[in-house]
Amino acid sequence: MNDKSAFDQKSFLQTLTHKPGVYRMLDAEGAVIYVGKARDLKKRVSSYFGSKAHHPKTMALMAQTHDVQITVTGSEKEALLLELNLIKEHQPYFNVLLRDGKGYPYIHVSTDREFPAFEFHRGARNTGGRFLGPYPNAAAVRQILTHVQKLFRVRPCDETFFANRTRPCLQNQIKRCTAPCVGLIEANDYARDVKHAILFLEGKDESVVKDLAQRMDRAAEVKQYEQAAQLRDQIAAIKSLQSRQSITDEKHIDTDALAVFGQGGSWAVVAVMIRGGRVLGSRSFFPHSNAEHGADEVMRAFISQHYFSGPVPREILVNALPGDAAVLEETLARGNTKVSIRANVRGSRRGWIEMAEANAREALLMKLAGRATIDKQLQALADALQLGTTPGRIECFDISHTGGDQTVASCVVFGGEGPVKADYRRFNIKDVEAGDDYGAIAQAIRRRYTRVRNGEAPVPDLILVDGGKGQLSAAAKELDELEFDGPVLAAVAKGPERRPGKEIIHVHGASRALSLAGDSPALHVIQQIRDEAHRFAITAHRQRRGKSRQQSPLEGIPGIGPKKRRELLRFFGGLQGVRRAGVSDLKKVPGISPGLAEKIYGRFHDR
Repeated sequence: MNDKSAFDQKSFLQTLTHKPGVYRMLDAEGAVIYVGKARDLKKRVSSYFGSKAHHPKTMALMAQTHDVQITVTGSEKEALLLELNLIKEHQPYFNVLLRDGKGYPYIHVSTDREFPAFEFHRGARNTGGRFLGPYPNAAAVRQILTHVQKLFRVRPCDETFFANRTRPCLQNQIKRCTAPCVGLIEANDYARDVKHAILFLEGKDESVVKDLAQRMDRAAEVKQYEQAAQLRDQIAAIKSLQSRQSITDEKHIDTDALAVFGQGGSWAVVAVMIRGGRVLGSRSFFPHSNAEHGADEVMRAFISQHYFSGPVPREILVNALPGDAAVLEETLARGNTKVSIRANVRGSRRGWIEMAEANAREALLMKLAGRATIDKQLQALADALQLGTTPGRIECFDISHTGGDQTVASCVVFGGEGPVKADYRRFNIKDVEAGDDYGAIAQAIRRRYTRVRNGEAPVPDLILVDGGKGQLSAAAKELDELEFDGPVLAAVAKGPERRPGKEIIHVHGASRALSLAGDSPALHVIQQIRDEAHRFAITAHRQRRGKSRQQSPLEGIPGIGPKKRRELLRFFGGLQGVRRAGVSDLKKVPGISPGLAEKIYGRFHDR
């Protein structure tokens, strides 16, 4: 409805049903500003027009509500699922919204290979092998992978590196890998080590220790004392790690301890993850809302938005119990696996909640302190560049390449709370002459703001490019051709001797360049954004370059798989030997037919 007076409150309330469902509050333009679910729609929606309407949050909501729409569902569980989908779709102004761009990391074990590798993984889990986790952050994964390498000596390398080895690498020399790539361990023995490593990651340390102890005893009985000593040291290392990491939890149920902490309308939620009897670490989240909410409401929103699209532990401990915890438990259940949401717990579980509470408080206070600093810096930046208002969104571009090869452009985004990493983008630059930074900047600007103009991303208030007048002109030309003239455009050039604090700011359209004092908050935020763009560009370039250099010339030849590549490299002592070999020499390698030899020779000699 376009006119608030057209909303007939009395008639609307009379037609409401007592069935469960979802209600949506709409503003004058028809945009959804709040989504809620109810066990009894009539009771719940009527409360917004009754005594509850005097609550500040409700008053602010109802002041903008011009229409209410309802959807009846078959159960409260269905209403909860529909509510979640609508919140994701509409991102309502008055709902609690969880914004976190990164998924949890996992450990990928390539069990579909003869000699599985243990690798860090983040993203879709749609490849072969097993995925163990999730883990709270990348640091936790890398620390655990280090322990696994030390204890079980399983390989961490990717398939390309593994398939093309002709001699053991450094990992074998420092006793972190048994070098299955060159046959220094039998497949059965390696499979046993992989099994032990997986059991260890699943928290089944005692099974591993028991098996190792039996092998140690058998080795001692047949007087293989060196092997027995190695197994003894391995058992001691596992038990030492147990003593540092294990906690009092006889059930070993996968558990998340959640704590919510709020101050001044801002909220933090910390999840402490316990898997296999170990505290793996914690992760902080900062739900966003433009209205007042209670801790139980924030906790409910977090649980529903965080777990419905990801892995769910069997037990969720909370410091603020949502009112509809039973419905959440029913909805989160997977098959026959039940999920328990609990608040009143004792012993070690109470300690986990207290740990999460302490971390949530610390995380929010640190974020608020950082936000105050950022606000001061952005205001100083607005004054220095004469922007008129404090910039709410800044995008910065940088270019990275090695001698013009594998050029990558980065685009990082900063807002009122600092880096908006979910909005970072990188562009693999194509069809630009090697080393042409102006052309690279132009292409990145064109690709980015074509999408922004099409409504795929918000319009920034300020665009920065790393460079001088040349980069600024290239960017300005592209923006003019796109007829994209809203944001202020500036370039950040390194000053004399390229020393930090001597940067020169070229603002598009300004008569002269700007030089800020070394202690200026405006310069500090420019340096921070520029450095982040530089870091992101270098990281992306190194990944692209590394992927290119790891690709063996033998890969992609029809009929050449990992085993034949390995035979070729062993026969000729490495890739250079294969490159120098003639067709007659290549035919001498076991498994290489005359036709395959011709293909291999042609790959290195453009035939």
